[in-house]
Amino acid sequence: MRPRPALSGWFRQGALCAVALVWLFPYLWMGLTSLKPLAEIISAPTALWPKQPTLDAYREVFRSLPLARYFFNTSVMALGIAALQITLALPAGYALAKLRFRGKRWAFGVIVATLLVPAQVRFVPVFSLLASVGLVNTLSGLILPFGVSALGTFLVRQALLSVPDAQIEAARIDGASELYIVYRLLAPLLKPTLISLFLFSFVSHWNDYFWPLVLTTDEHARTLPLAIALLREQGTGVRWHLVMAGNVILSLPALAVFAAAQRHLLRAINVRGFGG
Repeated sequence: MRPRPALSGWFRQGALCAVALVWLFPYLWMGLTSLKPLAEIISAPTALWPKQPTLDAYREVFRSLPLARYFFNTSVMALGIAALQITLALPAGYALAKLRFRGKRWAFGVIVATLLVPAQVRFVPVFSLLASVGLVNTLSGLILPFGVSALGTFLVRQALLSVPDAQIEAARIDGASELYIVYRLLAPLLKPTLISLFLFSFVSHWNDYFWPLVLTTDEHARTLPLAIALLREQGTGVRWHLVMAGNVILSLPALAVFAAAQRHLLRAINVRGFGG
């Protein structure tokens, strides 16, 4: 009667591996296609393995695009937005969770309601505002509209609800300021939540295509997703080997950041529980 739990565990692991393979298959296809010559892609578009693997597509991508500039712009934008969102979400979530003021529930309701409004709906007034102050084609213009995160405020507020009020009151009795409480006392306690917010923000804005397309018109502030889209331009058709190679290059930093942060996130969850 004892082999059943082991069999159940093997079945669970097999199911998880199958789901992982389904999730990873598009990345495998993208990576293998980037190793094919264009003629091979056209002649056998459904073939998975390249007959004659080559790195010519990657050489062409590095030769045709100023990737160092695009990497710098994209990194500054994604890291700047993530840092600004965390910096502002902490005091906002703290005020909604631990402070008492008139209209707190109404303010929280408005913040949650803004999650239903897509960025594409409000890009016209935001673009007009940035254009009026000369922030078009600037990294500041790419960062500032996303500096305040309703999702980040919501996550921090929900996590702070589980923090005892007595811990905050004790810090106040010891003479701690509100800024000290927010950034020195509570921020370490919210490490899992803040890491989750950082991952979501970084990956989302690293891959963002719409807003940089609207705000930038030259290479000075252009980001990597826009540069990868330019690889498709050719009079005779799409250069799929270059597009796939460019997307591999685009995906690697986001995957690396996620892999590095995931280890700390899982450790924090196992020790304390999410948002504890």
